[in-house]
Amino acid sequence: MGQKANPIGARLGIIRGWESNWFAHPKDYGNKLIEDDKIRTYLNARIQKGGIAKIVIERTLN
Repeated sequence: MGQKANPIGARLGIIRGWESNWFAHPKDYGNKLIEDDKIRTYLNARIQKGGIAKIVIERTLN
């Protein structure tokens, strides 16, 4: 039996880009990941019919 590949993971870097582009120190990584999820949840709830196709989050290290 063959292995099933995640379609989004298989296309990253080829057809699609990342939805979040940032680096964090290991101790801050979890908090930043939770922040990203909260931002996406908030925006998707507030602007459901706004015609937004994709939310891309970019941050600097500082």
